[in-house]
Amino acid sequence: MSEDTAVLVIVDGANVVGSVPDGWWRDRRGAAERLRDSLVPYAAAGLPGLPGPAEIVLVVEGAARGVASVAGVRVESAPGSGDDLIAGLAAAAGPDRECVVVTADRGLRQRVEAYGARCVGPRTVRPQGLSGPDQPDTP
Repeated sequence: MSEDTAVLVIVDGANVVGSVPDGWWRDRRGAAERLRDSLVPYAAAGLPGLPGPAEIVLVVEGAARGVASVAGVRVESAPGSGDDLIAGLAAAAGPDRECVVVTADRGLRQRVEAYGARCVGPRTVRPQGLSGPDQPDTP
């Protein structure tokens, strides 16, 4: 399956990181890097109820800008609003590509759903803090 046909999963980095009060505010970039690393297994495994492979795009903003991509997770640094970049990515996916946005932001959910994206909450990728499908929790 090519990247163009794999489900596109766009992760609202600021929203997902902020969903767990683990001290992320002391090191926003480090928190985004930990989230990025925890997302890697989802590229092959997919999300709960949505088999892989998946193209994972983590959108970061503010102090987390500049986090590098890794195999399995493309990181996009928003030049301004992360929500605007996420909405643009969802719109660009088009009506023929399945797109899932991971966020709890109600306003963003409305925006991306208008483009045909489906939304899931942060617990989809952080069911127990930072754990991915094959990773133990970190304290």
